[in-house]
Amino acid sequence: MTSQFDIAVIGGGNAALCAAMTAAEAGARVLILETAPKSYRGGNSRHTRNFRCMHGGPLGPLVDSYGEEEYFADLLKVTSGKTDEGLARLAIRTSEECLPWMEAHGVRFQPSLSGTLSLARTNAFFMGGGKSLVNAYYRTAESLGVEVLYEAAVTHLELEGDRIAWVDYTHEGATHRIEPKAVIVASGGFQADTEWLTRAWGPAAENFLIRGTPYNRGVVLADLLEQGVSQVGDPTQCHAVAIDGRAPKFDGGIVTRLDCVPFSIVVNKDAERFYDEGEDVWPKRYAIWGRLVAAQPDQVGYVIIDAKSLELFMPSVFPPIKADTLEELADKMGLPPAKLRATVEAFNAACGDTSAFHPTELDGVATTGLEPPKTNWARPITEPPFYGYSLRTGVTFTYLGLKVDETAQCSTESGPIRNLWAAGETMAGSILGQGYLAGFGMTIGTVFGRIAGREAAAYAA
Repeated sequence: MTSQFDIAVIGGGNAALCAAMTAAEAGARVLILETAPKSYRGGNSRHTRNFRCMHGGPLGPLVDSYGEEEYFADLLKVTSGKTDEGLARLAIRTSEECLPWMEAHGVRFQPSLSGTLSLARTNAFFMGGGKSLVNAYYRTAESLGVEVLYEAAVTHLELEGDRIAWVDYTHEGATHRIEPKAVIVASGGFQADTEWLTRAWGPAAENFLIRGTPYNRGVVLADLLEQGVSQVGDPTQCHAVAIDGRAPKFDGGIVTRLDCVPFSIVVNKDAERFYDEGEDVWPKRYAIWGRLVAAQPDQVGYVIIDAKSLELFMPSVFPPIKADTLEELADKMGLPPAKLRATVEAFNAACGDTSAFHPTELDGVATTGLEPPKTNWARPITEPPFYGYSLRTGVTFTYLGLKVDETAQCSTESGPIRNLWAAGETMAGSILGQGYLAGFGMTIGTVFGRIAGREAAAYAA
């Protein structure tokens, strides 16, 4: 196999596939090494629904327009400015050409979902979700001659001077070594390694749930960082959202997320509110709630809503806990009943005129004299039955990664590594210093996967 492949792509999700297809179309012989078995191929991309796309006018399923400056402003808001502007703008600008490219490579789109997501202008939804996208890309890649090895766990990349000399991996119980001309790393973050997560976060991380694949353990990332490959990002920063506390430890996916926070109050186990639930529309702010819940006792929160809010958000995969009184709801959720009653009554008393309530826009319906305030969608919780959900921190991917330039090339302090590129979650920390913008992970993976594939194929040729 030493002479069989020009390029080894490590990983099997969206970024890896975009890189592999692009390189194969440029004439390179490409091997994908995917750690997961075939039935779990695709990494976190299996659980995605959409990608965020700049466009100057209607494009595919997208309506109106979504320009570069608005897109970048949205990113700045969620990252608090912690982004590489050059790389961010490259991802944003290139996203417009990605949608027709995706269609040409087998992806089908559908109109955006209705309800509180309100993404018809900004995010293109995949017909059949991420699993369909992954399957379409694998079909296209294989038709282009890309070879795929499943359950092929890469254990080491040997860095010799300014190039990767060989790649070691295990497959079917044996260890193998190949010497490709170029390597593209697209194997995600380290979030599925609970020990690493705990080293970064402390003991709280033991209570985190991992929304995506259990195979993203950061093996290749750690191997390269130990050899002096330049890194980017903070190990404590990640795409962490508040998900249903009943979700499984691994691989619960996007269906475990809850979109009800803007129409609720959220309390900790002492039945105390701790943050403004109405700060912004959900697609822009939902990713902060994972960190907020992580900072609470036992890393758990509780959503409280009443009957008039039940139909305002995407249905949950697990039914809410239901009760006719707040005290009964508190008992069922393990909260102190008197304290929950007092918290709800204080919130209700701080609510004012709700005639301007609008569930899909910032409506300014706010509390008065309450700390923390609720700055939008503040309606009294008064109409039984009452409903509740438990919330836990669900980590999607970590932001510590490989530092890249605008050609997706990796480097050391001494300079570029001639034949090593990175794409997707393993380099997303270059752009996402903190926070998250719905659909932007797929944008980063698609843009930089294509760039990495193009550059690696040119080098190999």
